[in-house]
Amino acid sequence: MTSTAASAPSSRTPERSTPSGSTVTAGRRARRRRAGRVVAVLVVLVLGLVLLSLTVGERIYSPVDVLRVILGQDVPGASFTVGRLRLPRTITSVFVGVSLGLAGTLFQTMLRNPLASPDIIGISFGSSAAAVTAIALFGAGGPVVSFIALAGGLLVALVVYALSYRRGVLGSRLVLIGIAVGTMLVAVINFVLTRTSVYKAAEALRWLTGSLNSSFWDDAASMTLAAIILVPLALLVGRRLEILELGDDSSTALGVPADRTRLIIIVVAVALVSTATASAGPVAFVAFLAGPIAARLTPGRSLLVPAALVGAALVLGADFIGSHLLPYTLPVGVVTGAVGAPYLLWLLARSNRKGGRL
Repeated sequence: MTSTAASAPSSRTPERSTPSGSTVTAGRRARRRRAGRVVAVLVVLVLGLVLLSLTVGERIYSPVDVLRVILGQDVPGASFTVGRLRLPRTITSVFVGVSLGLAGTLFQTMLRNPLASPDIIGISFGSSAAAVTAIALFGAGGPVVSFIALAGGLLVALVVYALSYRRGVLGSRLVLIGIAVGTMLVAVINFVLTRTSVYKAAEALRWLTGSLNSSFWDDAASMTLAAIILVPLALLVGRRLEILELGDDSSTALGVPADRTRLIIIVVAVALVSTATASAGPVAFVAFLAGPIAARLTPGRSLLVPAALVGAALVLGADFIGSHLLPYTLPVGVVTGAVGAPYLLWLLARSNRKGGRL
């Protein structure tokens, strides 16, 4: 006699298959390989743009001559044009782009809002307003203006953070307050320009559009020193962003105090954008665009290194386009603004379609 239990069909529902450890590991390896390939391509792109910036101009020099100048050899014509004009401008472009890309990505990731970019929430306007006031009303110049611009950016960031803090910092609230503060600073800039001479207003123009036209070795040296200090700090504090995304309670339980960590990240990001603005003025939309472009290229991975490289490529490419490919020479900030403004409009239009969600 056979058992009825043996002949009856099983009443248990089939269990859902869960990803095995090998599948998860393979997926992580695939993402790491893709991230590595993307970073490698971006490095090659940045190096190519650097070579293009150093070789092409009113006179074209060979890569061999450029390399000889970099190594300190005397090359007639190239030693002055490449060594004193193009090389410091290119170095400044690279580090300005890296700093803006890192700063924008830190803000956007921490606040979970693509609009939380330094040039949207008023920090760049703080540096510009401080620099324009120092030039127009007090006759400041040189490194003093750069220091004042740095202090202005830090002060505005502190004001925006304090006004938006209500038992924590909400990304949308900080963005709205930052836009309001930035609008007031634009009014301050316009008022100051009406109270100064046309010559000082022309000198202050760099701080309104973003330009690399007056970037020499002093700017390149200060920007390089700032990047050597701030870029490793940004990469270090950026490791805590993934823990912050778990929520304040979880991050605190894991030994990462949420409010203190956010404040540290904001200070590092503001220092990055303020030093970049002090060297080249408010180069529009680079901080705003670098993170989203990097996210498209490397989904699911840390965006800081790709965003830094994208920022450098944007500034180098925009400067080359504005200097050589258009009928009129345009500052780099005008070119990046022409690229970034349509993206901002598209982002706002998508927000309207989704009922206010970005």
